[in-house]
Amino acid sequence: MIAGLILAAGAGSRFGAHSKLLAELEGRPLLEHAVRAACGVAELERVVVVLGFCADDVLDRMRFGRAEPVICTDWSDGLSASLRCGLDALGGASKVIVTLGDQPLITSAAIARFLEEPGGARAAYRGAPGHPVVLERAQMEAVSRLGGDVGARAILRGGPLIECSGLCSGADVDTPGDLETIRAQGSRRRI
Repeated sequence: MIAGLILAAGAGSRFGAHSKLLAELEGRPLLEHAVRAACGVAELERVVVVLGFCADDVLDRMRFGRAEPVICTDWSDGLSASLRCGLDALGGASKVIVTLGDQPLITSAAIARFLEEPGGARAAYRGAPGHPVVLERAQMEAVSRLGGDVGARAILRGGPLIECSGLCSGADVDTPGDLETIRAQGSRRRI
C-alpha cells in the first residue's frame, strides 16, 4: 500500500496563539489546501493527517474529504512523536509520502511525482531540500527510534533529491508574514 501522511500537529508558535492551520487562504483553512492536494492523488490508498495542537478546533472547522484525521496525544514531545503516530496509523503501508500541513501550495502533481521514487527520496526547490519525502520500510524503522523534536532529516541524508520547483512552490507558513507573502503572490496551485 502506498499512503500519504500529512504532518499537522505542532503548535506553530512563531505564528501566534492560534493554529496557523486554520488561518484562511482563498476562503479555506490553510491545512485544507495540503489535504486536497494529497487526496487528489488517486494512487494514495490512504491519506492520514496527524493533528495535535488545537485538534478539536481543526476537526470542527476542516473538511478532510477522504483523509483520515488522527490525534497525536503526545504532539508536544516534538516532530518525532507526530511522525511515529502517523506511521502507526498507516501500519502495513509499504511506502509513505510525507507532506506538511503548513505547505498550502503543494500540488497533487508534486506528490504524485514521488509514487515511483525509492525510500529516502525528497523534494528540492531550487536545490533546497523540502517535502514531499518518501519513507519505505528502512526509513520507517529508523523513525521508530527517533525522539524529541527531530524529523527524518538525518534518515533521508544521501537520498535522491528530486527538483520540484516546476511543479509547485515549496513555501511553508511559519509566521503571519509567510502567509501574507503567499496571499500577495496569489495562488499558483495547479492540482
